[in-house]
Amino acid sequence: MMNLSSRFTRYLPAVAILTLAMVMSGCQQEPETDMTDDSQNTTNQTANTQTPEAMPQTEQTTPSIEQHQAPLTILALGDSLTEGLGVDNDDNYPAQLETRLHEQGYKNAKVINSGLSGETSTGLVNRLDWVLQTKPDVTILTIGANDAIRGIDVATVEKNIRTAVKRLQDNGSEVILGGMQIYDNLGSDYVKSFAAIYPRVAKDMNVTLIPFFLEGVGGDPALNQADAIHPTKEGYTIIVDDNILPILVPKLEKFKSDDVTATTVADDPEPAPKLMPTEAL
Repeated sequence: MMNLSSRFTRYLPAVAILTLAMVMSGCQQEPETDMTDDSQNTTNQTANTQTPEAMPQTEQTTPSIEQHQAPLTILALGDSLTEGLGVDNDDNYPAQLETRLHEQGYKNAKVINSGLSGETSTGLVNRLDWVLQTKPDVTILTIGANDAIRGIDVATVEKNIRTAVKRLQDNGSEVILGGMQIYDNLGSDYVKSFAAIYPRVAKDMNVTLIPFFLEGVGGDPALNQADAIHPTKEGYTIIVDDNILPILVPKLEKFKSDDVTATTVADDPEPAPKLMPTEAL
């Protein structure tokens, strides 16, 4: 017994050290898991995999039509019927048309009055280089009445109108042609031949036609000035509301659509030069 006890005593320090090491090894804690990182990763994964239905509703950020509409230039090109001879500047048809367009939401529309009293179709062709500086998106062309008053050959009038339409189209302008009719004092043949110019040109050159620019106004003493030729303010209102807008507005819709999709419109586009009518002939 003494030998066994002596051996045990001799090895006791080694056993004690081994036992202590085993105890310490068993009690050592497992490495802590970074729960914060896992939680964050889980949150990020959840946010990234949300379906469109689960995403919070945000305010619509698509710019409004008015915010991104590029300037829209409408050129009113013609003679005294366009200029508005005998009425205030705010009462002629270009001014009333601009006001009505703004009321209908076309805040970017600018109607340039390029009417000239006494203008003939030849004179209009001669000043096209000047008026085209406005770079019109749409041109309302109303010309020919003064040619008829002078009895100018119908073929000449038609040739000039065709030249004007082509130049405008080549410049990128959408043309609306205002048809004209005249009194019978020049003879029925001339009257019929003259009236036939406008629908023929419109068909051949693929332009939109206002069949008779003065429809509902021409020949009505209550809507014309004392000369029985030039409309009053009230007459121009009818021309704008009944004869021009129903044809013009569908043309403008495509410009509105194009402007909504455009995202690189210049912040401060250079304004087109305004053409002031010169002294009447």
